[in-house]
Amino acid sequence: MSFNFSARTWLGVVVSSLGLWFLPIPGIANSAIAAKKIYISYGAIERSISVNSLESYAKKGIVDDELATYAAYVSPQRLLQLQRVLLKRIDLSPVAVSQFLYTPTGTTLLKRLGEVVQTESRQSGFYALRSALVLAAADPKGLTLLNILHKFPTNVRVNMGRMLQMAEALETLISQSRRAIALISENSTAAAAQVQGINFSQLPDLRSPGRFSWSKQTLKLSDRRRDRAFVADLYLPREQGTGSREQGGQGGQEDKGATTNYQLPITDRQKFPVIVISHGLGSDRTSFIYLAEQLASYGFAVAVPEHPGSNAEQLRSLFSGQAADVAEPSEFVNRPLDVKYLLDELERLNAANPSWQLNVQRAAIIGQSFGGYTALALAGAGLNFSQLRRDCNNPKDVWNLSLLLQCRALALPLTQDNLKDWRIKAAIAINPFTSSIFGELGLRKIQIPVAIVSSSADTIAPALPEQIIPFAWLTTARKYLISIDRASHFSTIGESAAEDADPIPLPAQVIGPNPAIARRYVSILSVAFMETYLDRNPQYRPYLSSSYIQTVSQAPLDVSLVSSLPLTQLANSICAVVTAQQNFCPQAYRRGRKES
Repeated sequence: MSFNFSARTWLGVVVSSLGLWFLPIPGIANSAIAAKKIYISYGAIERSISVNSLESYAKKGIVDDELATYAAYVSPQRLLQLQRVLLKRIDLSPVAVSQFLYTPTGTTLLKRLGEVVQTESRQSGFYALRSALVLAAADPKGLTLLNILHKFPTNVRVNMGRMLQMAEALETLISQSRRAIALISENSTAAAAQVQGINFSQLPDLRSPGRFSWSKQTLKLSDRRRDRAFVADLYLPREQGTGSREQGGQGGQEDKGATTNYQLPITDRQKFPVIVISHGLGSDRTSFIYLAEQLASYGFAVAVPEHPGSNAEQLRSLFSGQAADVAEPSEFVNRPLDVKYLLDELERLNAANPSWQLNVQRAAIIGQSFGGYTALALAGAGLNFSQLRRDCNNPKDVWNLSLLLQCRALALPLTQDNLKDWRIKAAIAINPFTSSIFGELGLRKIQIPVAIVSSSADTIAPALPEQIIPFAWLTTARKYLISIDRASHFSTIGESAAEDADPIPLPAQVIGPNPAIARRYVSILSVAFMETYLDRNPQYRPYLSSSYIQTVSQAPLDVSLVSSLPLTQLANSICAVVTAQQNFCPQAYRRGRKES
């Protein structure tokens, strides 16, 4: 696709885009020189508009002669959007803004934005943006785009050429992602049409709690070898009438499917298999209470550790000036080691408490985001430093925010490439990042059953590069890809129940519509997957089918399931979308990311 702009079209793009490139950056106090004009450059063409003109429109709704030149080429809706963007306030302290912008992740983001938002002399806007953002956050008027412009130390120059390159890359990613998701939906529908003879209405409803009650206790753990202390919640199942469940829990309710015509065999468990749930970056061990309780009600012992270097407390420490990074590179190793140590301690405690009846040798893991990485690493995926180095030294995918975190792993010793735990017999990874930290070579090492959950509206770890293509790289025979349409990176995360939780609330449009539906899908999938592969009950396998998924799929978050996705089929679908300026259908999509 090429971009050919007439003067009228170019002016329209200028006004339409003006506020959008500042919007994702929380903004910045008095400088002797402030921006008076914004210059928009595209090749030999240059236009400008004064900050006063924008301020007059933002605060009073006045379209003066200067702004009218641009307003003639855009819709009234776009103008109203610009007005909202200029005045939209983000309530962050100057300490929090400064701390984040000085982290490696914040620095990388500023460098990318500085390619588009430059100083008047056409230099990178890196330092000017950082100054303006911090100053605006410290100003009583707050962190708004308009205030950021006032705090920018020179006139602003927008590099429209670079902006359009990035916009084109985004459009291509969106187009390819839509094609890939449509392919998954088509394959899922086709597979469902071939299944006959199963009346799913007669099967027990896995959305209902199981027959076990459960109790919860908190373990305080200390790994002296790593000088690392952390806590974990342990949900212990019990047969109805032999144990207790925490007040308010649902784990002890009887399965509503018990009165249907078709019943699954009830496992007489002598020991309870163990499932570990690993939370994502900035979350905590309470983020998946709903899932832990559901699994415990089906007779699984569930252990949920709190990873101290990448939890909500870590972000609070960062924003208060007590931590230097969103997550230290060592978290790529410490998180899997947390799980290993937790399993070791459960073995020790189980020996001292025979009533627990744990089977730690048959364990599984479920993780979301950074926890998804953790799950796959423990499942056997190898760290791929050569792939990571290539991708991070020559970044092309500017819209894949997860790469900012993945690239931090380059600071690890190259000897840390295998974090597998042989006790892990099955893994579910929800919204994981995988493309560079593992690559094809790393993911091909997984030999146990794996399920990957992707969200079509995930802007943190985009579905196509981080879950869909990596799923096609997997060679394990027992694999599933679950695609949730319109779900976001945050749809499956429950609300934190931590007493000291003081999260920055996410806008509804960021979370996505009806997150309860996405959580229900995760609960159903997890029970069916763990019953089938961890507890080895083949009677649950029908739940892991496209035909069953169709029966529980609910708008607006339609869900699809496939158990295979050949790379050639995927490439033929997504590679129909190619830009004129670059080959956005690299050989990596056709053959996977193989080392030369």
